[in-house]
Amino acid sequence: MDRQRWARWTPWAAALLATGAVVATAPADDTAAGSTAMDVLGGAQLRIMAPAAPGGGWDQTSREMQAALRGLVGRTEVYNVAGAGGTIGLSQFVRFDDDPAQLMTTGLIMVGAAKANKSAHSLADTTPLVRLTTDYQAIVVPAASPLRTTADLAAAMRADLPAVSIAGGSAGGVEQILAGLLAKAVGGDPAQVSYVAHSGGGEALTTLLSGRAAIGISGLSEIQPQIEAGTVRALAVSSPDRLPSVPGIPTLREGGVDVELQNWRGVAAPKGISDQEEQALETLLVDMTRTDGWRDALQRRGWGDATLAGPEFEEFVRTEQDRVSQVLDEIGLG
Repeated sequence: MDRQRWARWTPWAAALLATGAVVATAPADDTAAGSTAMDVLGGAQLRIMAPAAPGGGWDQTSREMQAALRGLVGRTEVYNVAGAGGTIGLSQFVRFDDDPAQLMTTGLIMVGAAKANKSAHSLADTTPLVRLTTDYQAIVVPAASPLRTTADLAAAMRADLPAVSIAGGSAGGVEQILAGLLAKAVGGDPAQVSYVAHSGGGEALTTLLSGRAAIGISGLSEIQPQIEAGTVRALAVSSPDRLPSVPGIPTLREGGVDVELQNWRGVAAPKGISDQEEQALETLLVDMTRTDGWRDALQRRGWGDATLAGPEFEEFVRTEQDRVSQVLDEIGLG
């Protein structure tokens, strides 16, 4: 991969590459890890907030975690708090203060949304525990769209950028960042992009299929069932190379648009938990990533394994907040 070329379009993404190696705690017996977590939880049941509507990437991640954790800590609860790129959920999550039984699924979208929405809170008000996965974006059109290739899309954007309306996730999220980068790559002004933000992938799909948007941008794992069903047609993926899970979909670069973008998801706990509680939860989550259930989820969903824990993940989050803020300013979304 040409890392310098990616960094030119997405400066903050270079950090993701630089920290892409899996960093985890030393191997531990699954039962022992579960017992340690249960000890610090005092027998309380883990609750996992998915800060988005059901069906999206955070919801999928939370429910796959729930299944993979069952053999380690028994029953867990997953609940949804949708809206504003996860920042509504974040504003509620920070109230838990020092409760180690509360977890929240988070990621790049929340980092961007906190900046774009001028949220009173950010991931700095949480305890980042573990980065779990990476995922790429898919650029899709309705099945009957006259846009057949990335080259067609680029030509349409060059001809009349505001006329190419784009449906995607929350303001400041990875989809809107990609929309701005696409505009910049074809020589347009990202501030002129007609981007229709939605709180969930289902709403964005409805907008696309209704004809109120020309293209849609979505996490591949979320939109893949609609691609396979023929409801939408994928023009490209935002990965550096074609993905094994969808080998027939070309990259943006293959279509002459020099942009790559990778999303990530992870888990945070409340700000005030103790060091002992933080370490126990990190160990539990890292051990969860080694379970057969989680490995199966990665394969089924087409997610990349991006396990990163402890101080390394905390530093990664700090770097992401700075770099996402910079790129949002550069493409007029700050």
